[in-house]
Amino acid sequence: MIKFDKVSKIYADDSVALDDVSLHIQPKEFVSVVGHSGAGKTTLVKMILAEDRPTKGRVFFESADVHKLRPSAIPKYRRRIGTVFQDFRLIPNKTVYENIAFAMEAAGRTDEEIASDVPHVLDLVDLGRKIWNFPGELSGGEKQRVAIARAIVNQPDLIIADEPTGNLDPVNTYEIVQILKKINDLGTTVILTTHNKGVIESIGKRVITMEKGRIVRDDKDGKYAI
Repeated sequence: MIKFDKVSKIYADDSVALDDVSLHIQPKEFVSVVGHSGAGKTTLVKMILAEDRPTKGRVFFESADVHKLRPSAIPKYRRRIGTVFQDFRLIPNKTVYENIAFAMEAAGRTDEEIASDVPHVLDLVDLGRKIWNFPGELSGGEKQRVAIARAIVNQPDLIIADEPTGNLDPVNTYEIVQILKKINDLGTTVILTTHNKGVIESIGKRVITMEKGRIVRDDKDGKYAI
């Protein structure tokens, strides 16, 4: 599904963010990417989202060379990817329902689809009772569950969760990881970036370890080896 073919990224100050990275991620995989700050995790994600371009090499999403897409095709491409971030990125003056509906409206969904799908996806993340609350009335864990619901409501092929538990306590971290595993079990590919050793070991699936822009380990059994 996703292929990095000898990808390097060198910035204008000669800093190397990615150094000859090659990897394959298959459909329906759950892959965790770990590494210290500056290891290249964020640049890897930006390459998949077409937010940054490689200095060398190519990135493929299925058969499409991501960085050869026409600018007009990029919004449609990105709708195939749901993103979840550490800082939630909810709209503070919109309710939970409206935050999720906003993502559906941007994808051209109808009012009938929105009315049907928003409650369903909130039930999936166990947050149906908070549908009319505003973000300021939610805990950190609840905000992240809304962010996940928003990311999956348009049924993307891929979820990228970039440090989604970084601001959460252990209980909420566990709940978020369980939701991501559930989403993966339903057939969606998940890429998780994290520093959290406990998260990695609780998932028990493929782990890619990065260091100084290179992949230094690729383990299938959930090892945290930094």
